[in-house]
Amino acid sequence: MGGCFSGDIRGGMEAVGGGGGGRSHGGAAAQQGGPNDAVDHFFQARGLRGLYTPIELSFSATKLRNTDAFSKSDPMLVVYTNINGKLEEIGRTEVILNSLDPAWITKATMSYQFEIVQPLIFRIYDVDTKYHHTPVKMLKLDQQDFLGEACCNLSEIVTKFNHSLTLNLRSDCGHGLHGTMTVHAEESDSSRMAVEMTLHCLNLENKDVLSKSDPFLRISKLVETAGPIPICKTEVITDNLNPVWRPITLTSQQYGSKDNPLLVECFDFESSGNHELIGAFQTTITQLENLHSSKSGANFYSHKGQRKMKGQLFVDNLQEKVQHTFLDYISSGFELNFMVAVDFTASNGDPRMPQSLHYIDPSGRPNSYQQAIVGVGEVLQFYDNDRRFPAWGFGARTRGHVSHCFNLNTATNDCEVVGVEGIMSAYTSSLHSVSLAGPTMFGPVINRAAEIASQSLQYSNNKYFVLLIITDGVLTDIQETKDCIVRASDLPLSILIVGVGNADFKQMEILDADNGKRLESSTGRIATRDIVQFVPMREVQGGQISVVQSLLEELPGQFLQYMRTRGIKPRQQVPQGHAPAAIYPPQQ
Repeated sequence: MGGCFSGDIRGGMEAVGGGGGGRSHGGAAAQQGGPNDAVDHFFQARGLRGLYTPIELSFSATKLRNTDAFSKSDPMLVVYTNINGKLEEIGRTEVILNSLDPAWITKATMSYQFEIVQPLIFRIYDVDTKYHHTPVKMLKLDQQDFLGEACCNLSEIVTKFNHSLTLNLRSDCGHGLHGTMTVHAEESDSSRMAVEMTLHCLNLENKDVLSKSDPFLRISKLVETAGPIPICKTEVITDNLNPVWRPITLTSQQYGSKDNPLLVECFDFESSGNHELIGAFQTTITQLENLHSSKSGANFYSHKGQRKMKGQLFVDNLQEKVQHTFLDYISSGFELNFMVAVDFTASNGDPRMPQSLHYIDPSGRPNSYQQAIVGVGEVLQFYDNDRRFPAWGFGARTRGHVSHCFNLNTATNDCEVVGVEGIMSAYTSSLHSVSLAGPTMFGPVINRAAEIASQSLQYSNNKYFVLLIITDGVLTDIQETKDCIVRASDLPLSILIVGVGNADFKQMEILDADNGKRLESSTGRIATRDIVQFVPMREVQGGQISVVQSLLEELPGQFLQYMRTRGIKPRQQVPQGHAPAAIYPPQQ
């Protein structure tokens, strides 16, 4: 999202940048999503409009300060822009282990606007070892060692002949520090073409003494005036001299033209960060296509190409495909249908008391539930044609019994309300018509949302549903919730969860598969994809990124993953006003 990027989790052994997108927002699915258009719309709707050109920023640094005693710093870069005197985080790179001269793969995408000054601030941190398995979006920057910052205007970068600008790092007080950083800007390519490849190697040289090498590939684009710019890294295959890596997808934005030079390097992974080169060679997409068609292998050489190394690389599969963007779908008539579920359990406190999470302040100051509803609803309502939103409550006593899925619109008992204002009105009204009870259960509302998403497929495939759950409590049906999510992972549905209050939300973090491990049901079924994004409001409120940004960062990627894996393409032409309305089956 406009806030964060996915981390190179699992101690630096996961793949980065090969999901077909230049920028990522937390997780593999998001890497396929490209820029977060929902968040872009959020800011544009607040006056940040105008003609703009998408720009992709790449980052590297040299001679960074070393703050570790027994190893080198583990740097991560965070980039901000200054909007009306307030810093807005654009994104974070992955963490590179044990390096004082990092070249990050994760890029940042922003819009270049000729008519305004766009200040950029870059801050580099040494990420503490104990946080290496934490997704970068969840890292608290005040717990990391500050290595330095630099600033410039975007126009200073794009007006350079090679679009690269090197800056001296300084302390937050403006004093000079050790090291420099370089930022390189490229205009984003509007081409939708991408190349998906499956690569393997045979007979690699063994660099380890007591075991076999742990190889991974890094692919860089060679730019004459800026050197190699990393665009993709495969996952690490442990203890294997004949590795077969998972498929990677490179967009034309990443590799340029098919004849642009690429550098393919194979390394033996070392947790110290001092990865040992197994071999390298220069190639192009065209030459990789020839390798695939001829079923021949490419030889590895030393870095300077003077010595032939052991082992070869083979291209098992290579196919061109069109990578449609999020806006391709939205502009052709696809919709995001917003749904909301509100926690009415007793742990929220008596709504009549100011300390209650449900307290309606007479001054008009919104409570946490209202903030989440308005913040997310204001973004998503623009992608829903009729702006009629199903709204439910759970955990309250209504009509004499506790219900874990009841319509917020108690006046008409219709699950739909009109607009964000309708949700807010129904929420306030429900506080006077139901009694807070418990326990906290997600299963019924997730099943209800999944039922609506499933029913919609009988009429069209151009609707994608987004369920926002706002809760203060610890789940009592955690396994049932997992089972519901795993079943729903096959449907056009994403689930956003906001945690309010001071409860222990560790269970929620399990539901959000940002650790790279998909959910497993009680029957052993693995989720088809990650469809959950959880954000604890207390950890982002008043911080560097908004709750809305944190919630929406993975949504375009989840949407695209669903559409692409099912071969659903944007429509060629959709007549105005002819899209079928969402059909909501009767509530049981």
